Amino acid sequence: MPHTQPAEKTIVPGSLLPIRTIAELTGVNPVTLRAWERRYQLITPQRTPKGHRLYTENDVELIRHVLELLEQGISISQVKPLLEQAGGQEPAVTVADAGEVWRDYQHKMLEAVEHFDEQALDGIYNDALSLYPVDVVIQRLISPLLRIFGERWKERATGIAEEHFFTVYLRNKLGTRIHHMNQRSNGPLLLLACLPGEFHEIGLLLFALATVNFGYRVLVLGSNMPLEQLPAVMQQKDCAGVILSGASRPARGIFDGDLSTLVSNTRVPVFVGGKLAARHQDKIEAAGAICLGESISAGLRQISERLRTDRSR
Repeated sequence: MPHTQPAEKTIVPGSLLPIRTIAELTGVNPVTLRAWERRYQLITPQRTPKGHRLYTENDVELIRHVLELLEQGISISQVKPLLEQAGGQEPAVTVADAGEVWRDYQHKMLEAVEHFDEQALDGIYNDALSLYPVDVVIQRLISPLLRIFGERWKERATGIAEEHFFTVYLRNKLGTRIHHMNQRSNGPLLLLACLPGEFHEIGLLLFALATVNFGYRVLVLGSNMPLEQLPAVMQQKDCAGVILSGASRPARGIFDGDLSTLVSNTRVPVFVGGKLAARHQDKIEAAGAICLGESISAGLRQISERLRTDRSR
């Protein structure tokens, strides 16, 4: 799953860019960029007299190369040796066991959840987010853990309690992070909601977090949202698009009824993602909506391309 990169931003050749602009160009937040510099010496930005970091076009290309390696499951500690190897030096590291760092994160988080240890869970989660872009953390850590908890809850005496503990923890963390990132963004506003009958909102929140990290603002309405109310919401808020999420069985008549009516009653594109979308692409497209599938990165690229096309008309 290629790392998402905001496509609207461009670089003037020879310019020096502040860290916030670099974050918008690459999707890597400033905390992570500083950690890459401080702990792994991956990037050496220039400094203003007051100590503010400034980055070049070459730095942006380097960061994007780092992201490509991270997407392969390579740990951040392996990246610099691999870059040196690619530069003609003697091989310094192999990537045969590139996923070990994520297996280690998963093991530690599972152990923390099994002991209902929120402090330990928080430390592991925050460490991962300080070193890796959010969509990499979602893909390599959070999504696999959700699958594990969803599969093993029947096998453990406290399986349901563990799943609920992790879900509540994750909902709180995602909500807080989305709120703070939303406040700092001035990008287009997207309305996000779960389809009627869909009560599992973690997938929607994961997508919302990746969306604000991509530079958008989000208005998240949560689970089991009646679609007939959305046009009235959009009359009050200037939304560039609607994103609907579903994983379970769709409500009866949702595609040729409520979804089709929503598409007809709004002037902005309506996107549908999640497991449900992957299973019902034909019906979604017949209703006039756009099917995103399950991939967060691919979905964000699709949204960005569609919105960019709409603006150019």
